[in-house]
Amino acid sequence: MPASPIRKLTPYADKAKLDGKKVYHLNIGQPDIETPAGMLNAIKNIDFKVWAYTPSEGTLSYRKKLSGYYNKSGYNIGPENIVVTAGGSEAITIAMMTCLDVGDEMIVPEPFYANYNGFACQSGVVVKPILSFIENGFALPPIAEFEKLITPKTKAIFICSPNNPTGYLYSKDELEELKALVLKYDLYLFTDEAYREFCYDGRSFTSPMHLTGLDENVIMIDTVSKRYSACGARLGCLITKNKSVIATALKFAQARLSPGMVEQIAGTAAVDTPDTYFEAVNKEYTQRRNTLVKALNKIEGVYCPNPGGAFYVVAQLPVDNADKFCQWILEDFSYNNQTVMMAPASGFYSTPGAGLKEVRIAYVLNIDDIENAMIVLEEALKVYPGRTVSSRQLADSR
Repeated sequence: MPASPIRKLTPYADKAKLDGKKVYHLNIGQPDIETPAGMLNAIKNIDFKVWAYTPSEGTLSYRKKLSGYYNKSGYNIGPENIVVTAGGSEAITIAMMTCLDVGDEMIVPEPFYANYNGFACQSGVVVKPILSFIENGFALPPIAEFEKLITPKTKAIFICSPNNPTGYLYSKDELEELKALVLKYDLYLFTDEAYREFCYDGRSFTSPMHLTGLDENVIMIDTVSKRYSACGARLGCLITKNKSVIATALKFAQARLSPGMVEQIAGTAAVDTPDTYFEAVNKEYTQRRNTLVKALNKIEGVYCPNPGGAFYVVAQLPVDNADKFCQWILEDFSYNNQTVMMAPASGFYSTPGAGLKEVRIAYVLNIDDIENAMIVLEEALKVYPGRTVSSRQLADSR
């Protein structure tokens, strides 16, 4: 079972705080955006006298509300297409256990959300990574490269858009190409849409559920964690139009009894969150992204593509090893009694040796903190003992 690259350096951050340092937490996707008041008020106004089980698939009232939310975006689903879960994490695990047997293979573009490896480990699923590259902003790899990985044991392809950790937003054309491959080999297409609301620069979001002819193949995963800045609610869902998948997923849902009642009460209220909330959040994240990407690319030897969504970037640093650097900056460095916590990107890859000079940075802090954190990072890179010349600098020198 792999350790989380997002959380494994926590002891070093805790020690830095004990030593009196201010730590800028850019390692974890925990937004500082306020949770919608409607969610919090729904919890405050709870009046039940028995904190009871809910249906294993989730309450009908919540699933009806969710259907309305998705149908505004053209998903054309009903409550019967939804299984409510304890966070998106449980939805992913249930999807894997429902659609793949032990030893079956799942192709995942990398870098990918590190916990996919953990969920696969729990489910006995084999992850077959396919590399995307920082040079083209981590675009979807060519379909021919996907096809090379397909074996008789391949049962699914798993994508995340907008992507965690890269922020890449898949285009409709890319998804159409993927659709043709999925239909050719009759594969499941898992789609993690936790960051659906976070698309920038006027770009539109396309889900595989928007494409025709994929009703039996698409398994969509979602969560309230990011959309409503409610990570602690642990409320997600699995959605598909494939009736046999829903029937089997429900068996796994029954085995864990039920999703939480309080969370679903809050989630039901959340669907009524006004559009103005998302407009303000989108504007704030766009400003943070622009500030972060500009600051990173101004640092000598650093390269960071400009992502189209989510609230993460993957940046390449002029270091020998990003795991070592991320520990060193917490353990041995401070600038004006400040330091920075980042997630080494190697933990978001399955291919050995990939991402060794990359970090994932979450722009979940206010702009002043992001600017200060980038000053600290720049000063740290000047004195880091393992500093190297980046491949981009070498190319420029030639």
